[in-house]
Amino acid sequence: MAVVKLAANMRHRVVSGHPWVYGTEVANIAGDFEPGDIVEVIDAKGKFLGRGYINPASQILVRILTRDRSEEINRAFFAGRIKAALDYRDRVVYNTDSYRLIFAEADFLPALIVDKYGDCLVVQTLALGIDKFKDLIVDILDEFLNPAGIYERNDASVRELEGLPLKTGFLKGSFEPHIEINENGLVFLVDLEGGQKTGYFLDQRENRLALKGIAKDFRVLDCFCHTGAFSVYAAKYGAREVNGIDIAAPALALAEKNASRNGFGGICTFREGNAFDELRALERNKEKYDLIILDPPAFTKSKRTLEGAVRGYKEINLRAMKLLPPGGFLVTCTCSYHLTETRFLEVLMDAAKDAGRQLRLVELRRQSRDHPMLLASNETFYLKCAYFQVW
Repeated sequence: MAVVKLAANMRHRVVSGHPWVYGTEVANIAGDFEPGDIVEVIDAKGKFLGRGYINPASQILVRILTRDRSEEINRAFFAGRIKAALDYRDRVVYNTDSYRLIFAEADFLPALIVDKYGDCLVVQTLALGIDKFKDLIVDILDEFLNPAGIYERNDASVRELEGLPLKTGFLKGSFEPHIEINENGLVFLVDLEGGQKTGYFLDQRENRLALKGIAKDFRVLDCFCHTGAFSVYAAKYGAREVNGIDIAAPALALAEKNASRNGFGGICTFREGNAFDELRALERNKEKYDLIILDPPAFTKSKRTLEGAVRGYKEINLRAMKLLPPGGFLVTCTCSYHLTETRFLEVLMDAAKDAGRQLRLVELRRQSRDHPMLLASNETFYLKCAYFQVW
């Protein structure tokens, strides 16, 4: 097994439990290896730090799988990790048949995503090292869960950084990729084949529940509504009117079906449009809403474009604040990892200042518990969801 030795006189996050080793942190590599092979990582003094898979084509040279030198990376290893992930979800997930079963680094299986939607699983192997174990992982998932089908959503562009092709398709069985899931007493149609992420925003499940009590009797605007989950929850919790906006027509078609399937077709309406433009138009028309929900896609996926993203977040929040009466509510989110929670709140404060409004924080939330955060890896903390009252 090749050995990766870290450079001296550098601060290495891997020493504190972070699962990544960058190529710029390495002094030398002793021994032969092929991309995707398992290697050992040692510090500058030769102390064993962990064992993981290597890919010189990636900026992340090694992703740590285990810190136990006696632990072999084999079927028993993956079965143990997957069983632990299942046991954790059994304790923290309830009132749904759909959740994130494996959350990559946070479940000590770097670059592996497995989402459960009803009786079906969706798998992503986002790095070369874990992709080499894909067949084994699928076999274990099949053994433990015996799902009706397993679908591969390996169309994420991050795979290209690993030298991997983009691909989708069935790994087990064959099923209609538009399936119905149950969540907190509601039903939603999910497009496993073409929907965002692996089909649905499972990470907002608990944040949607927080609308209870707040949405009652309100006129609601749901921007970036996707397939209408926040809209349907608002209607469930008593909103008198819900208007959803999204730029993606296929998502809106599902949103309309989701509202109707839950009995809220008369309350929820959806229209296609660019949320930035729509918010400005609503302001010009002097429209008012009691509750506005902003759940945009990530405006940045790199530090390089962060400042542009900040301007985007400020713009939509400023416009939303102007559409709210004193005492109205704003639910605003970001899933941009590079926009920290502290910086996000600063952006909102700046937007409130320019809008001439005051923000009263009701609740600051994060991703749902099936997306746990590894304290040593701040990359696993990406979703921020803030509930405000606006004065």
